[in-house]
Amino acid sequence: MITSKQRSFLKGLAHELDPIVMIGKGGLTENVIKEMNTCLDTRELIKVKLQEGAELDPKETANRAADMLDAEFVQAIGRKFVLYRYSKAKAKEGKQIVLPK
Repeated sequence: MITSKQRSFLKGLAHELDPIVMIGKGGLTENVIKEMNTCLDTRELIKVKLQEGAELDPKETANRAADMLDAEFVQAIGRKFVLYRYSKAKAKEGKQIVLPK
């Protein structure tokens, strides 16, 4: 569980990110979850976009995805949302996101 201070810090980092995963009208399919899992392992912080054909609620979809991926929901704005998950692989490389206390 991240604190409000950490969430605010992650929002600032996410501002510059482009969406790297797109969710279409198929919703949260197994392939979309796999892609999000891979992206979280390599980046820790990802922005996801719901395409126009997807009739899903962004916050509900983000929370469902976060539960499935053992990630933290950071924010949802419009049709985009941000997820964060600590990556042990990135920690070994010394390139992980360092959250404020």
